[in-house]
Amino acid sequence: MSAKDFFHNAVKLALEKDGWLITDDPLIFLVDTIEFRLDLGAERVLGAEKEGEKIAVEIKSFLGKSAISEFHTALGQTLNYRSILRKEEPDRILYLAISYEIYTAFFLIPVIQEIIAEHKLKLLIFESSKQEIILWKE
Repeated sequence: MSAKDFFHNAVKLALEKDGWLITDDPLIFLVDTIEFRLDLGAERVLGAEKEGEKIAVEIKSFLGKSAISEFHTALGQTLNYRSILRKEEPDRILYLAISYEIYTAFFLIPVIQEIIAEHKLKLLIFESSKQEIILWKE
């Protein structure tokens, strides 16, 4: 079993505050004998007559010594999980959850922005101390 990210509970609570129902903690898929574990699965009911929206969230703390190494790992994991979701649950949208601090300190660097755009990463930016979602980046 993999360890939960440092910010796991903060993101989970932030999603719940934002009206999301946590459906899976973790969200697990078994594909070709390989187990894939995304941090969270959630859905939001938009209204009685509207279809619910489903997301998967991969949480990354970026607490290591090298932000670029952490970014390489997060990017690779996110791309792999997105491929699995397309196959297993194509209606679920994947977000990479990062703190507002790492977003402003690292993710706004132009070359990182280019990589994010190239790979069409969706970001969920949260404030860990307030356990709130600050921004959804499509």
